[in-house]
Order: sequence, then C-alpha cells, then structure tokens
Amino acid sequence: MADSKRIIISLPDVLLKEVDFIVSMEKTNRSEFIREAMKLYIREKNKMKLREKMKKGYQEMAAINLTLAETGLSLDVNSLESYEAEIAECE
Repeated sequence: MADSKRIIISLPDVLLKEVDFIVSMEKTNRSEFIREAMKLYIREKNKMKLREKMKKGYQEMAAINLTLAETGLSLDVNSLESYEAEIAECE
C-alpha cells in the first residue's frame, strides 16, 4: 500500500463496537473496513450528484420537449385541415 498516510479518527464507542463486529465477521481489519467505507461513501456521493444533474437536465428538457410537441401537433393539425379542405374541393 504505497503512498498511504496514517490518520487518527475518533469514533463513539457504539460505532466502534459495530465496526469491530463487522470486521471480525468479515475477517478483515479496521483499516480495510474504513478504506472500503470511505470508497463506498465517495461512490454514493458521486452517484447522487450525477442523479441530480440528470434530474435537472430532464426538467430543463421537459419544457423544450413540450414546446416541440405542441409545435408539431399544431403543424399536424394545420396539415390535416389543409388536406381535408383539398378533399372537400374535389367532391
């Protein structure tokens, strides 16, 4: 584990007991547990940020998509009315 730094953290007794229980069950050590917990936390935070960006993008696109749909519908209705008028003239 090159380029590792030793840090000191403080944990409430209850949390440390839970960590120690998990560590003993998974046959690992506190350092590995903390490393994995930190990696998981960072991954989850990044996922949440990405979801928020996607949500914002979808909300912004909703207004654009609605405008495009309404424009397309309006053009379709105009085309249909013109077509029906031409058919009526032929009869």
